[in-house]
Amino acid sequence: MRQRPLIGCTTYRKEAVIGYPIDIDGLMPTYSNAIVAAGGLPVLIPQSLSTAELDLLLNEVDGLLIPGGGDIEPSRYAGQGHDKIYGVDPTRDEIELFLAREAVARDKPILAICRGHQIMNVAQGGTLWEDVLDMMPGAERHAYFIGYDRHRISHDVRICESSRLADIFQSDQQSVNSLHHQGIKRLGASLTPVAYAPDGLIEGIEIQDHRFAVGVQWHPEELCGRQPGATALFKAFVAACL
Repeated sequence: MRQRPLIGCTTYRKEAVIGYPIDIDGLMPTYSNAIVAAGGLPVLIPQSLSTAELDLLLNEVDGLLIPGGGDIEPSRYAGQGHDKIYGVDPTRDEIELFLAREAVARDKPILAICRGHQIMNVAQGGTLWEDVLDMMPGAERHAYFIGYDRHRISHDVRICESSRLADIFQSDQQSVNSLHHQGIKRLGASLTPVAYAPDGLIEGIEIQDHRFAVGVQWHPEELCGRQPGATALFKAFVAACL
């Protein structure tokens, strides 16, 4: 048993300019900082790995974090397409869907955030609202990621009693930031909805018989050090990886 668990973190492919353009596989430091503060050691998973290599890597890490990012390719969940879809990366989709399914199958602890929350749902056969505000009846605005601080509190979520999230937060309510325009439409198999936005959008999911399989639609990594609940979520995840 390691004293500090290794947390595999999926990455995004971006172009950086350092006098000339180069491709990088990256992760916003708020994720790795939150893992380190909770007692874990983050390991970045590059997009160049084959399925066989991802399989080997998943055996070596103690937990998996799937972070936020651009939208999932609509064909992955029989979507129709929408003009607000952005940032689609088929390679990232393939990697994260594979890892999400395998982490669930192997009872490997998994924390899925924003896009990751949606990946976890699609991996289990669920679907998405391709734009919540345009398509979900009675929806309120959730997209506060342009012109707003990433730690800005946008609304509360209602947390179901007897859920893992309620136990972690020691509360049936949590104030959250909101940096997304898509969300869960049809829930995937084996998933339980455990948190809801005021308009009814599913904001938290769990697999109840799993060692630790939690998805949240908000960004707790941006709230660590500002909100006890966010810090507690990462600590609970890392503890489950020991």
